[in-house]
Amino acid sequence: QVQLVESGGAVVQSGDSLRLSCAASGLTFHINSMGWFRQGSGNARQFVAAIAWNGRPYYGESAKGRFTISRNNAENTVYLQMNELQPEDTAVYTCAATQGGRGLSASSTYDYWGQGTQVTVSS
Repeated sequence: QVQLVESGGAVVQSGDSLRLSCAASGLTFHINSMGWFRQGSGNARQFVAAIAWNGRPYYGESAKGRFTISRNNAENTVYLQMNELQPEDTAVYTCAATQGGRGLSASSTYDYWGQGTQVTVSS
């Protein structure tokens, strides 16, 4: 099993930046790719970003140009740097991991999920 623990969620103001972290533990050798999804109140889960083992990033439309995903393989940690946050970014952000390397924008691709961290952006 793999355990994922997110941190870094907070209440911020519009235009602020925030960095989320996701630390993996357990059978981390199972992990190839990692990603971030978010779910706002009353909304469906939305793909934010993902990163493959080789560091290649993938972004959802809402993240392009504002968010940056990165990972530290030695520490089994993935980060999501979020800039220019807006109220519509308010959501629970959840980290996920998969043994695969394709279809990373689909939640069904992922084998392991964290509990999520709340990001609230006030106007």
